[in-house]
Amino acid sequence: MSDRLSVLKTYKLYVGGKFPRSESGRVYEVTDSKGKWLANAPQSSRKDARDAVVAARKAFGGWSGATAYNRGQVLYRVAEMLEGRKAQFVHEVADAEGLSKSRAAEQVEATIDRWVWYAGWTDKIAQVVGGGNPVAGPYFNLSSPEPTGVVAVLAPQQSSFLGLVSVLAPVIATGNTAIVVASESSPLPALSLGEVLATSDVPGGVVNVLSGRTAEIATPLASHQDVNAIDLAGADEVLAKELEIAAADNLKRVLRPQPVDNWTATPGIDRLTAFLETKTVWHPTGSLGASGSSY
Repeated sequence: MSDRLSVLKTYKLYVGGKFPRSESGRVYEVTDSKGKWLANAPQSSRKDARDAVVAARKAFGGWSGATAYNRGQVLYRVAEMLEGRKAQFVHEVADAEGLSKSRAAEQVEATIDRWVWYAGWTDKIAQVVGGGNPVAGPYFNLSSPEPTGVVAVLAPQQSSFLGLVSVLAPVIATGNTAIVVASESSPLPALSLGEVLATSDVPGGVVNVLSGRTAEIATPLASHQDVNAIDLAGADEVLAKELEIAAADNLKRVLRPQPVDNWTATPGIDRLTAFLETKTVWHPTGSLGASGSSY
């Protein structure tokens, strides 16, 4: 029988490609479904939220400017990395959500498949929601989707991993950068996801992961002038209303909470289009020779 002590994991935030502790130095206890202590998670402050916004804004130009095909490759690499660490996430999801190992494995496999799903959409969404428009005049009229910018994402409270990825992946697949507020009671899978992102090809700052009290972190994000949109998936009715009012100050896009009975269902493209803007370009056609024909 071994008498060695276990090496307990120190969970940290993921901001700008680095792993800081909360600037406040605070932590809070995370327990499993039976109340057993699992770990101390960093309790993010308003300053941490502001730092995450700065990191996300800095990363936006490079990420949004990358080709859609390249973003797809990067997202697929994340799925590869998740596949290699499947056992760790099965353990964390089982503890976080009170699931059996087999049910947790199903959730983790569905999460990996969800990454692959969105990786495949990166270079196809433009064909679905963009294109040429009919115009009654001598013009070309072309519409194409562009990312909204920096998006704050409140991860679902109950589905700590599959729900998290289901709201995060479509945001970055379309070229946005994200600040994720992890599930308050079950933040560990989200914090471990930060480790996967750091060792994949996702540039630092594209995804920033904060843990702590959802209301405390989300409030400064909703009112922040450099946040362009917010997904309220993890907010209750009261908090969602407060955040929506705060978000109106700089006309943020707001995705209201939507009840999801089954996160494993095929997600469709609604979350891909939620944080896209449409750019329309008009270009006059020209005459070709004396015949007056045009192109």
